[in-house]
Amino acid sequence: MNLRILRHSFTAFALVTLSGAAAAAGSAQALDWPVYGLDAASHRLAAITAINPKTVGRLVPKWIYQSGVNGSFQATPIVVDGRMYVSLPGAHVVALDAKTGRELWRYEHVKRVEKICCGPANRGVAVSKGRVFVGTVDARLIALDAATGKLLWDVEVARNDGTEETVAGLAAGDQLKGQKVSGASGVGLAAAPLVFEDRVIIGANGLGYGLHLDSTRPGAPLGAVVGLPGAFGGVGFLAAFDVATGKPVWRFDTIAKPEDGGWEGRFSATAADGVPLSRDLAAERALAETRRDAWKSGGGSIYSTPTVDLATGLIYFGVGNPSPQMNGDGRPGDNLYTSSLVAIDGRSGQRRWHWQQVPHDLWGYDVASPPVLIDAHVGGKRVPAVAQASKLGWMFVHDRADGRLLYKSEAFVPQSNLFAQPTREGITIAPGIGGGVNWSPVAVDATRGLAFVAAMHMPTTYTVKEIPAADGKPAVPYFAAEPSQGERWGVLAAVDLKRDGTLAWTTRTPQPLIGGVLALKGGVVFTGEGDGNLSAFDSTTGKRLWQFNCGAGANAPPIAYVIDGKPYVTVAAGGSQIWGYRQGDAVVTFGLPD
Repeated sequence: MNLRILRHSFTAFALVTLSGAAAAAGSAQALDWPVYGLDAASHRLAAITAINPKTVGRLVPKWIYQSGVNGSFQATPIVVDGRMYVSLPGAHVVALDAKTGRELWRYEHVKRVEKICCGPANRGVAVSKGRVFVGTVDARLIALDAATGKLLWDVEVARNDGTEETVAGLAAGDQLKGQKVSGASGVGLAAAPLVFEDRVIIGANGLGYGLHLDSTRPGAPLGAVVGLPGAFGGVGFLAAFDVATGKPVWRFDTIAKPEDGGWEGRFSATAADGVPLSRDLAAERALAETRRDAWKSGGGSIYSTPTVDLATGLIYFGVGNPSPQMNGDGRPGDNLYTSSLVAIDGRSGQRRWHWQQVPHDLWGYDVASPPVLIDAHVGGKRVPAVAQASKLGWMFVHDRADGRLLYKSEAFVPQSNLFAQPTREGITIAPGIGGGVNWSPVAVDATRGLAFVAAMHMPTTYTVKEIPAADGKPAVPYFAAEPSQGERWGVLAAVDLKRDGTLAWTTRTPQPLIGGVLALKGGVVFTGEGDGNLSAFDSTTGKRLWQFNCGAGANAPPIAYVIDGKPYVTVAAGGSQIWGYRQGDAVVTFGLPD
């Protein structure tokens, strides 16, 4: 089936917290979709059996809502008591009748700054205690009345200071002149908030520096990410605010400050799992004394919603690359806690542990996909664990209590030159800057013992370039990461959690996968592609069972819910500018024929 022209469909809320409707970590009994990952463990496994390998081929569109806001659409809709809450590009929010798609109310966000750092995408809202919470493109956290959409409070989480204009100015007059910049330094709040007890928790992104250049070819992926030397950006953070008032409660900075022991770390020669890194440690150590303040612009963005262990109150989240991106000359050391999985106390914001996937990251290997809570079986013993599907192409599985690595999965995408230094001739690295698994959330079916990951094979060419000397100024070397000219594709993979991360199956897709995975207990897995296709696959074999074209890139995580005994599957279809996928404005919902 193919939908090329999307038409408008004019066809109560509940008190939801992570200690209420999603109280059992890993539970997927609720027929709503009350939080970003469906449950506290972020399993994205809906308790629906009516849609299964035998019936999924009968799915048909039930309603289509068009927002009128065209742009990169990455939201996970939230469904509570028959209402669907959706964040639109630009941090606008709508409430819809989840059965018909009829708009109930609409909040239009007015930006405080015109130039935003990181594009219009917003990954979702949180709903709790009669309020809808959304982080905005201009770094504000907003609470709305869930019944009416009325603004209740609006707080500034961070302030944009004009860094992006300074950075863009460095490129003027050189060979970058005339190229369109789609993103630079600044700060925004793209991830969906997390409500834990009486706190609403949000992470900041955009604080690392990387100049994003648009492609010169329409419909093509991002042209390049450029890393210039210098001290741009700021310190990333995760922060908690009072649900009722918006007052700050705590803040955890994603950069280890001098009083925390310093962000330089141990000057590691290998990644934490033992893979050798290509680093000149002697040169870095020689620079260390003159670069003691590099942490002040060290980056460490947060791109996804944290996961919470309700039994312990620990919150787990990933941290992005250090700043400046790719260019490590001015930031010697391991650059803690960037490119790491971090665990903190959700009540106090105090760090419990971190595990750094890539010390001194030069490649953009952000820890971007949300972690999930699982039970690992090691040496015949059950160990409460946290797993994270990485941009490196492995799923890492850790002890929840101390971060100890229990095992890592087989690689689910090709890997080559994984930690090679950029060269003047250019070196092609896979997975490259896109991943592996980017921000896309995984789904976990604990009964089957499988974790489903949506990944991409999209190799990147890393090159050392130079801004020529001019007007008495010396030449300035910089680094560029550009999509290689080789073939690219997507991978939907099932990681076997009962067999130490071996791959139960992999299915290759025509498009690199960005958006995320939904699993149903009935034995079906859904994910979307940039060509507009939302597809269903057999959970056991990976065989594609059903497909529907939504008219724009299906690059958001699908969800599922039940109303009046009838199951529905919903996806936001609005594409992605960064990946060159067709943009749109639709929320498309499917169900079985009446």
